Amino acid sequence: MSVKAIAVNPENPTDFIEITQPMPQPGEHDLLVEVKAVSINPVDTKVHAGIAKSGLKEPRVLGWDASGIVKAVGAGVTQFQPGDEVWYAGDITRPGSNATYQLVDARIVGHKPASLDWAAAAAVPLTALTAWEGLFERLNIQQAGADKTLLIVGGAGGVGSLAIPFAKHNSQVTVIATASREESARWCRARGADSVVDYRDLKGELAKQGITFVDYIFILNDTDGHWDAVSELIAPQGHICTIVENEHPLNQDRLKSKSAALHWEFMYTRSMYQTADMARQGEILNEVAKLVDNGVVESSLSETLHGLSVESITEAHRKVLEGHMRGKVVVAF
Repeated sequence: MSVKAIAVNPENPTDFIEITQPMPQPGEHDLLVEVKAVSINPVDTKVHAGIAKSGLKEPRVLGWDASGIVKAVGAGVTQFQPGDEVWYAGDITRPGSNATYQLVDARIVGHKPASLDWAAAAAVPLTALTAWEGLFERLNIQQAGADKTLLIVGGAGGVGSLAIPFAKHNSQVTVIATASREESARWCRARGADSVVDYRDLKGELAKQGITFVDYIFILNDTDGHWDAVSELIAPQGHICTIVENEHPLNQDRLKSKSAALHWEFMYTRSMYQTADMARQGEILNEVAKLVDNGVVESSLSETLHGLSVESITEAHRKVLEGHMRGKVVVAF
């Protein structure tokens, strides 16, 4: 049996091609998963842009958000067996999920929520892990009292759509989300945001609410563009976490005078460096699955494309690059 995959074309790296590969065999910690659906994230388009600029010699399969069925397990795997339904965000250093079958380390895999279909499940893992790690392992908002505030910059995106309910369920903080359009503001409120402000005038919008400083800030888009505002808004001894790399040097003078902290969140750190707590990602996904099945959190799926093909993957990338997605776009095989 062979594997069908959609890969970056080495002869023209701006395009995708369909390829056929031999069926891979699981290593000691691996699962062989029959992929049922994939979600396209900004990381997909960023990696593709980097490849298009630098070139490549062999086709490369992208994709880091998937749901599927376990078909085989490695010798060291005890928590899964063939037939299990799983979801995961994968490992950026390994071949991706835009394929009919994929190998993934079992330690970063969770059991799929029973209440979600394949497409809705594929929309969640990467953004859930990013939101969870950013909020609870970088910012540690679960330790904050009810008098503290959290500003989520980019509340209607894939990560923001989960960060809002996570923060409301697992902490006491007041959650303020940013959005520029009324439909995006409604999306944020529906997920539990206490208030929504226009990101184009953060200081002015917050001042209308009598807010001068914010205790925690989670930046989910355009770190450079928001930096001046958030460095003024962050409270003395407050915490900022961003998931978006900066293109220009960040002036941290205000942070220094406030003894404020800047954290980076990169969901692939654990798998990339094979950290001692790598299995924590599987545990988080299992915790999130319970929240989903208990109705606390819903999938951020907003659009589903059908069939694993060059056309569907290309179209999904195009939608992400437009930058106006609320929630996530998924390709169901």
